Amino acid sequence: MLKNSRLAKSISDVSWSKFVDYLNYKAQWYCRELIKIDTFFFSSQLCGECGYQNKEVKELSVREWECPKCHSIHDRDINASKNILQQGLQLQLASR
Repeated sequence: MLKNSRLAKSISDVSWSKFVDYLNYKAQWYCRELIKIDTFFFSSQLCGECGYQNKEVKELSVREWECPKCHSIHDRDINASKNILQQGLQLQLASR
């Protein structure tokens, strides 16, 4: 995200470690578990229906895409959130 000149300054100003500390504090407060996934997890590129990785979706300008394998249409952000949830659940199961 720092490569995007419009977002770089705003993102650099945010204290990410402080934000994660705050999330961890709140998770403990409400007896929840904070699960962190890998920074480089390709959540936007992965089809939430069939698991196909579409490497052509790397550009942030691509907001909606169709899976070439199963032909389902994805909104970039909604698809990424579903993939992040699934990855978090898998990591949670693997840690038990």
